[in-house]
Amino acid sequence: MVCLDTSFLIDVIKGNEKVKELERELDENNEDINIASPSIMELIKGIKLKENLPYIKETEKEKIKDILSNFNILELDKNSAILAGEIEAELINNGLMIDIEDIMIGAISINNDEVLLTRNVKHFEKINGLKIESY
Repeated sequence: MVCLDTSFLIDVIKGNEKVKELERELDENNEDINIASPSIMELIKGIKLKENLPYIKETEKEKIKDILSNFNILELDKNSAILAGEIEAELINNGLMIDIEDIMIGAISINNDEVLLTRNVKHFEKINGLKIESY
């Protein structure tokens, strides 16, 4: 089972060839492909920020709709939220803070025993117990 990070989804939207190939491989392997709910928040925020509006194409908005309808969404449930709080406290205590959305994505991935597929390894490797695959 694999959870796609927002970085992967953005690369899908932008038509990155390497990501298209990875997507095909995941499909061929009948891999369960999921998205953590905070990734939806990050995608929507990205297309709604005033500073980004001039650069957002209608096709990108359509691709986001397709993504949201084609992948299973893993929610931030009670157990994931508790784990996210624990992770955030540990990171703060160690001076290793990362974005709260990344903490939630990491917690959801751990809680659902998912491998997180991301190109943002630098942030996620700070989360103990998170299985990460880079591309």
